[in-house]
Amino acid sequence: MPTATSREAARPDVTPTRLRPAVLVGSVLALVVVVTISTLLGAAELGWTRVVAEIWAQLTGGVSPLSTIEAGIVWEVRLPRVILAGLVGAALAMAGAAFQGVFRNPLADPYLLGAAAGAGMAATIVVVAAPSVTGWIIGPLPLAAFAGAIGGVTLTWMLGRSAGGGTAVLLLAGVAVASFLTAIQTFVQQLNTDTIKQVYSWMLGGLNTTGWREVLLTLPYIGLAGVVLCLCGRLLDVLAVGDDEAVSLGIRPGRVRIVVLLAASLATAAAVAVSGLIGFVGIVVPHVVRLLAGASYRVVVPLSLLGGAMFLIVADHVARTAFAPAELPIGVITAFTGAPFFLLVLRMNRARLR
Repeated sequence: MPTATSREAARPDVTPTRLRPAVLVGSVLALVVVVTISTLLGAAELGWTRVVAEIWAQLTGGVSPLSTIEAGIVWEVRLPRVILAGLVGAALAMAGAAFQGVFRNPLADPYLLGAAAGAGMAATIVVVAAPSVTGWIIGPLPLAAFAGAIGGVTLTWMLGRSAGGGTAVLLLAGVAVASFLTAIQTFVQQLNTDTIKQVYSWMLGGLNTTGWREVLLTLPYIGLAGVVLCLCGRLLDVLAVGDDEAVSLGIRPGRVRIVVLLAASLATAAAVAVSGLIGFVGIVVPHVVRLLAGASYRVVVPLSLLGGAMFLIVADHVARTAFAPAELPIGVITAFTGAPFFLLVLRMNRARLR
């Protein structure tokens, strides 16, 4: 009986490869560099040398050149926001890669499949109905967003399957479901006009933090989802060959899809709960990883996690410094980058979409 590796090699779009340690180490170092630069530089003119001296003073117990307020900007505003941007970017990118693997669709994305719209609708209802309990570490906001994300993806899958399946049908179903869920969200906003500004700002995407609370809120969910999706990389490679081959190797495709969808929806929900709607990360990053490092999901998923973190940290840095002291919604920055890239991916995969 042919092995999984030989079956993967029979398809040109699944490269039989593993994540090389040198590539992983290089990606982690690149992420550390991006985090460091974004922490040293910001809208507040603190001087990067003084920030370096502050960090060194905290590590060694020396005297810091920064005042108490300036040190607070570094440790309670700037660094938590950088870490949060990394977590959200990692969640959206690896969720996009996972959705593409499950649906065998190069354009699958948390926003195109209704996951983000479902999470956004549920999160909006929680913000309106129970704003006083949204700060819990394990609270109703991420749980509601998770349920909404699962519901959005399930509706898309059911609608696409009832219409005959296929890549194009699935995408159209995702657009329809996302529009329907967004309409419900808008209706809820109109019934609660006092929260329109808050929800509208949230819909444009943003990473306004109040210290480390948002980081602690999202870290358990995104961390769990990341572990599950990275462990499922080999299974996604086998699913890319076909369900019959997967069954012959003792793998249950339906169970694998459920686990991956749950983990990807959990990551999406956690990201949406704290950042709002930030599009195109799940399209741009996985495809860049495939172009640079290969198409095996054993490579794509972990590198998408790291690449998504770097991408959104850079995007957020531009959003908060390009027109300082004013700040752009981060969704605007990712759309400027992602929309042209989406059209490029659509053109590259037009044969598969017919």
